Amino acid sequence: MGRYIDDILQPDEKVLYSSNLHWIVYWKGILGWIVAAALFVASGQTLNSTLTMAGLVASGVVAVVALYFTVLAWFRRWTTETDVTSLRVVHKEGFITRQTFEISVDKVASVRVDQSIPGRILNYGDVFIESMGEDDQKIELIASPLAFRSHITAR
Repeated sequence: MGRYIDDILQPDEKVLYSSNLHWIVYWKGILGWIVAAALFVASGQTLNSTLTMAGLVASGVVAVVALYFTVLAWFRRWTTETDVTSLRVVHKEGFITRQTFEISVDKVASVRVDQSIPGRILNYGDVFIESMGEDDQKIELIASPLAFRSHITAR
């Protein structure tokens, strides 16, 4: 399966910048793995066999939930593409069902970047693209949002 942008490029259109979701989308999975590991270690610290077994079971359940969130985040990140070409901004989400938007760079009125404190530290944020005559489009948790904005607005 190729990239979506490669399938829709027009003649003489070039990809100027590609971005994807930031690795922060894995935060639920990472937190789950940390809790599962802590429960596993704590279960080995007790001499009571019932508490040991309960800790191991709890660790296993939390690990399964963490695996679910990790796979979900990986799939979301894998199926999301965001590109700036010489003619337009293209964003695609989804695998079987697909949600896309394309905005001509000439029709972009403004680009706004929202970053929280962790977003500034880890370089991720939300980008809002306002186009002339259409609804604003929001791209959440994009990696390097300021570079993405610069590639849209630098004309």
